[in-house]
Amino acid sequence: MKAYLWSDGEPLPTTRRARWRRFAERHLPSVVIYLMVATLVAVVLYPHMVVTVPSGDVGVLWKRFGGGTVLDPRRLKNEGFNLILPWNQVFLYDLRLQSFTESYNAISSDGVSLTATIIVRFRLQRDAVPVLHQAIGPNFEQVLVQPGIGSLTREVIAQYTAEQVYSTARQEIQDKIRSLVEDRLSEKMMEHEGEESYRVSMRDTIILYDILVTGIELPAAIVAAINRKTEQYYIAEEYKFRVEREKRESERKKIEAEGIRDFQQTVSQGISESYLRWRGIEATLQLSQSTNAKVVVIGSGKDGLPIILGNVDTPAPLAGSPPPSGTDATKESTTAAGPAVPLEKTPAAGLATPAEKIAPASSATPAAAPPEESRSFWPLSLSDIETYLYRILRPEPNAEPKAAEPRSRQPSDRPVAAQPR
Repeated sequence: MKAYLWSDGEPLPTTRRARWRRFAERHLPSVVIYLMVATLVAVVLYPHMVVTVPSGDVGVLWKRFGGGTVLDPRRLKNEGFNLILPWNQVFLYDLRLQSFTESYNAISSDGVSLTATIIVRFRLQRDAVPVLHQAIGPNFEQVLVQPGIGSLTREVIAQYTAEQVYSTARQEIQDKIRSLVEDRLSEKMMEHEGEESYRVSMRDTIILYDILVTGIELPAAIVAAINRKTEQYYIAEEYKFRVEREKRESERKKIEAEGIRDFQQTVSQGISESYLRWRGIEATLQLSQSTNAKVVVIGSGKDGLPIILGNVDTPAPLAGSPPPSGTDATKESTTAAGPAVPLEKTPAAGLATPAEKIAPASSATPAAAPPEESRSFWPLSLSDIETYLYRILRPEPNAEPKAAEPRSRQPSDRPVAAQPR
């Protein structure tokens, strides 16, 4: 009887499909176990073997069993996906523009304590990143840049007063700090002796763009004193401009006075008294023809020209004239003042009788009636004005002035007391 390796006494399959089926049935458990182990190993070693370099960064390779930091710039890990051995390590450095803000305490030249806030902007050079990593490390900002710039900031601020730092010297301070930082970076060297020895200046590693002083904080009392000083300075400047303005004003008035003097000298040589009198007559005629209320006093002005008073409805009573009383005194007569006559040439009858010498009225005199409203005696006719002007300009020779008689008189019902002479 013939024995078969296949189960149930069946003979071995002779086709290819049957052979693959027989292999899978025999080795499938082992294959599954191997795949599970490989997957587990991949999951565990993936973070240590795969490195993704972000945009703008560069990776420095460090070999655990290959001499440490790889200083060759050509072997830097570029952006993207990179595979390394699990026992090696990659350090990332940002090559883009970077900045940091730091506040430093400083003392000015006059002993005032202040706080300066500074922003530093810089960038790393790609070929010098391996050397920087080996000499200083990823925390190069806190180790190298910030302390060095802080020391130089204090050194520069100590050369200026608090007022200069606060107001005018900020740009100069920025430029000095930057130049000093560049000089100090050029003096500092990164050296290494060994299989790959080097001596690199810090200036070739860090590209410094600018240093900005964003704020200066002084004590409140110092700030108030500086502001008061600045205010007084501008007040003094204001007074200077005022003095200059007054000087210019005095010059202007002097020139104006000289012009007026020259004008008066020129005009006085070409204007006579007759011309001025004629112009006065023309002005009087124009005023007399206006509709405004006015009072014309004939013969009281200089050169015989009338005096015209506006905004008056009734003439004021003459000085020394008695107040009106009785029924006859309630009405005023329309009179025109005569030419001015000296007091010594005035007849006695024309003089006003003092009020205290008027005889008292009889007890039988009836009570005085209430006064009537005053009447306006304007306007005079143009012919009356021309007549008065003609009499003034052409007076009769050896003619004595006469008191002007009233145009209209009202009869009086009661007798007038005799006036003592």
